[in-house]
Amino acid sequence: MPREGIIAPLTLATLLGLLASAGLRISEALALQCSDLTDDGLLIRKSKNNRSRLIPLHETTRAALEKYLGERARQAVSTEALFVSRKGQRLQHAVVWCAFLRLLARTGIRPLSSSTGPRLHDLRHTFAVRSLEQCQNDRRAVTQHMIALSTYLGHTNIADTYWYLQATAPLLRSIAEAGEAMHRGGTV
Repeated sequence: MPREGIIAPLTLATLLGLLASAGLRISEALALQCSDLTDDGLLIRKSKNNRSRLIPLHETTRAALEKYLGERARQAVSTEALFVSRKGQRLQHAVVWCAFLRLLARTGIRPLSSSTGPRLHDLRHTFAVRSLEQCQNDRRAVTQHMIALSTYLGHTNIADTYWYLQATAPLLRSIAEAGEAMHRGGTV
């Protein structure tokens, strides 16, 4: 008999994949109901700041969620929550965090005894940075994308989205190229 709260590998893989591919907060993912997966995307209900939003999903993300739902339907489940434990109950944040830490330790990324290293929320940061890297060196596209990204992430102020940006090689290269062009008297 599985212990209460234990996460099945497919559940953990689907949850982490959703966090990484859709940039959700862990609280948003754990609050999802099965009915929140719609034909138009994923409905995030009353998230931070009590706001709701509909986010589009990439076809591979949708396929992974549908595969998970097919497996979930074969379990005895006592909740409408999308992500459930092996006992069929809503997943709790602490259980997911412990599973994430064990996964990091097993892969050699972060020892269990460490208090520093990757966090679940870092998947959201990475999503934001990777989406901006798609704009390449087009400053106008970056500006437009920042507005869309801010809305997509559920931020009430675009300044909150800038907080997620970090120095990655492609972004630093873009900044360096713009600085060099400005130094040579070119336009940025």
